[in-house]
Amino acid sequence: MYLFEIFGLELDFQPLFEELKSWWAALLRNLPNILLAIIVIFIGAIVTRFAKKYFNKLSYRMVPDSTVAGLISSFLTVVLVMAFLFLTLSVLQLTGVVTSLLAGAGVVGLAIGLAFQDPILNLFSGIMLSVKSIFREGDLVEISGFLGKVTAVNLRYTHLHTLQGQDVIIPNKTVVQEPIKNYSKLQMRRVDLSCGVSYGDDLSKVRDLTIQAIKDNVAYDTSKDVQLFFNEFGNSSINYTLRFWLDQSGTGQADYLSAQSEAIMAIKRVYDDNDIMIPFPIRTLDFGIKGGEKLSAMLADRASGRLESGENANEHAG
Repeated sequence: MYLFEIFGLELDFQPLFEELKSWWAALLRNLPNILLAIIVIFIGAIVTRFAKKYFNKLSYRMVPDSTVAGLISSFLTVVLVMAFLFLTLSVLQLTGVVTSLLAGAGVVGLAIGLAFQDPILNLFSGIMLSVKSIFREGDLVEISGFLGKVTAVNLRYTHLHTLQGQDVIIPNKTVVQEPIKNYSKLQMRRVDLSCGVSYGDDLSKVRDLTIQAIKDNVAYDTSKDVQLFFNEFGNSSINYTLRFWLDQSGTGQADYLSAQSEAIMAIKRVYDDNDIMIPFPIRTLDFGIKGGEKLSAMLADRASGRLESGENANEHAG
């Protein structure tokens, strides 16, 4: 019996010593597992150290963006560390702790996901944009109705410099979810012009002169044909669509607008020189109550009415 008297009180330390003896026995019983866990931790530290270097190289090969590459490398390293941690706890037969950690991580992850839904979506969208290389800095793109050059792509936003000199910040979630027009990726661009000529003009002559005007006055891609298609009988004209391609050096917006302007001026000039008419819209005005009455007939009726009223007035005066 382990009894001690302090200040007249007898204290029994038997339960304490029994607990310490049980702890010592458990330590001796689990000593092999503890040694094995220490070995696992040591191996995990060495493996993680070398794996991190490999993850860095792999990430930079996959993604050119240094920020995204560093994020991917850190994520893979954390996953490996967590794997060794759970393995160590399993060796120590602390499966309950492992289960609690996994459950707690799930609850915390769910709470964080709900609280930061949009930032997380933008983050993963930014990673996706960097991995897939949908566009590069300097490309002329149209996203969500904004046309401009890409100036920067980070983990959350894409920056566009519009042709009007504005800086537009678009969330990466929007960039991934909406259609993207990339005018720079294929290094080619087509100019489409719509026009019309009068019904009295020779359409074969119109086609030949229009195509020749483009060939003589506009810098276009000569490896592709200039095309003209008549496509509509309009109210006052026969309408057509003219198509020609720009070469790699003319895919910018300024070059596109310049080629379009030069084409319009060349077409107008050749039509004036060859008496080809681009007709104004023609409107027919009906002045009758029931319809079908022309302006000349209405004026004649009004003139005759005034004459009759004048004659009647003279008769009454006489």
